[in-house]
Amino acid sequence: MTTNTPITLPDGRPVPHLTGDERAMLESWLDFHRATLALKCAGLDDAQVRTAAAEPSTLTLLGLVQHLAEVERNWFQRVAAGLDVPPVYEDGTGYTLDPSRGIDEALGIWRREIERGRELCAGLPLDHIGRVAEGPVPGMEVSMRWVLIHMIEEYARHNGHADLLRERIDGVTGA
Repeated sequence: MTTNTPITLPDGRPVPHLTGDERAMLESWLDFHRATLALKCAGLDDAQVRTAAAEPSTLTLLGLVQHLAEVERNWFQRVAAGLDVPPVYEDGTGYTLDPSRGIDEALGIWRREIERGRELCAGLPLDHIGRVAEGPVPGMEVSMRWVLIHMIEEYARHNGHADLLRERIDGVTGA
């Protein structure tokens, strides 16, 4: 078996490529972190995913899923593909919880944002330049490579939060 043959962990997450071209490796690491977030939410009900971290934080697993849907839309659709699309959620961050929206709906929205970003960016080379439209550095140019690396970092950081939130909810640790 070669080291870039797709391998799945017992928990269902894909093992990131160990060798291969740069784009495939970056995308496989991002897919691993996306799958880790989904795993952290697996088996929890709507009340559980609304459980906040220790005070004064209001961070929740539901808020993280919604936030990462916003992040997916921003970096892949707005920045890399140059589209003028509105925020996914009214607050523009995803952290505000709507009492009528549960985890199944939020995960569905998040997955749609991932797929739309994949569709738009699949043909863009790693050296493709996108422009940040708003935020602390509007007008900043970034490469597709930078966007993928940033998204890996974004998910890795938030998956650390998700680890702690899941442990607080039901004691499950790891992965």
